[in-house]
Amino acid sequence: MFQLSKALGLGMRNELSRASYGRRFLALWIDWLIALFSSGLLIPIYSSSLSSTLTRFVIFLFEVSLVTSLGGGSIGQRLLKLRVLSWPDYLFVKPGYIFIRTLLILLVVPTFFTDANGRGLHDRIAKTVVMKLS
Repeated sequence: MFQLSKALGLGMRNELSRASYGRRFLALWIDWLIALFSSGLLIPIYSSSLSSTLTRFVIFLFEVSLVTSLGGGSIGQRLLKLRVLSWPDYLFVKPGYIFIRTLLILLVVPTFFTDANGRGLHDRIAKTVVMKLS
């Protein structure tokens, strides 16, 4: 745990706490807006064709997977001081698990099935947990 605390700039483990649903939703919203405006560089934002929707999904998947793999959280999560860590040891997550987790978030449904620890189905499948830095 010392290595994780040092890597995240924390002094002790008790500086990590479970992320609330409100913070997680706001981070998701920020990431979706980034994907929306990034896709606007390629296609018109007001376009309603299937290809534009798929383009937004691909950009969201790429942006969130890449930034989470490299920095421990997406842009929205980093702005809100959230980190995606492995469960139950709270270490950094492998990129493959991050990709699977992000793909499941795009399906929306897994986020509604949570366990007693507040982890959605996407977190349980990817063996992750979202924590808030204090």
